Amino acid sequence: MDKKSLIIVTGAAGFIGSCMVGYLNAEGYENLILVDEFTDEEKLLNLADKKYLSTIERELFFDWYESEGIKADFIFHLGARTDTTEFDYSIHQHLNVEYSQKIWAICCKQQIPLVYASSAATYGDGELGYADDHEIVDQLQPLNPYGVSKNEFDKWALKEKEQPPFWAGLKFFNVYGPNEYHKARMASVIFHSFNQIKTNGKVKLFRSHKEGFKDGEQLRDFVYVKDVVSVCYWLMQNQPASALYNLGTGTARAFKDLVAATFAGMDLSTNIEYIDMPEDIRDKYQYFTQAKMDKLVSAGYTAPFYSLEKGVDDYVRNYLSKKAFY
Repeated sequence: MDKKSLIIVTGAAGFIGSCMVGYLNAEGYENLILVDEFTDEEKLLNLADKKYLSTIERELFFDWYESEGIKADFIFHLGARTDTTEFDYSIHQHLNVEYSQKIWAICCKQQIPLVYASSAATYGDGELGYADDHEIVDQLQPLNPYGVSKNEFDKWALKEKEQPPFWAGLKFFNVYGPNEYHKARMASVIFHSFNQIKTNGKVKLFRSHKEGFKDGEQLRDFVYVKDVVSVCYWLMQNQPASALYNLGTGTARAFKDLVAATFAGMDLSTNIEYIDMPEDIRDKYQYFTQAKMDKLVSAGYTAPFYSLEKGVDDYVRNYLSKKAFY
């Protein structure tokens, strides 16, 4: 795609969105329209050194876009309400379903290729596995309203007769990395571990309340945000078959490994204290997630992913320790 292409990034001041803007800038793309809520000053720090054409408030975007009479060349729709503890479904319905449907409509009308953020939260407790197979989407049972909203949009997109010329819905697994300072309790375990170590010299992890899993050995597919934006960029450039694609590493790792890597990045010995998991989340807790990555590989993406140790080390040494941004 030409470097002068007009690219829209929603959620652009957020964690993954701002990293996407940084990656596009590094590749020479500066004709960017950034869409988000720009009232949070802490989030705005994510965009401090970025180059772009303009910022548009999320709720004003559709009227603005129509009145400007422009045509984007590509849309990265990364904006969403991602709070898994927000139980008012109407908020998720508005921001994650209806807003996404409006983005989709623009892409269909103007024939604009689209990459949008889905989520591994759609897989629920993993009873049906973690394959990005379109045949199981209708049967998935997410564990929270956020996951439900993401799956509802995936289901809707798959059934739509009218589609963009290319689209990819990315089921992000546990993404971590720079530019998540503003996320508070929803930030990654690495972010919280780093701050606990600085404050108390130790990290608190949940005990296991499930047979077959030892304390700290709950498993997740942790993926570094630098790999996430690399895949997004590759999809823009290559536009393989339109589909839902998993985006993890394909390797599940234990929380205690994650914490040990954080201590190592700070040149400290590991010190973990195990605490009981709150009862209200025990029945909604995922003990294992692991992306099946065959589809993306078959589509042609062959770049290696950061290992957990290398990703965490880069994040801790080059960003968290310096309060630096990507």
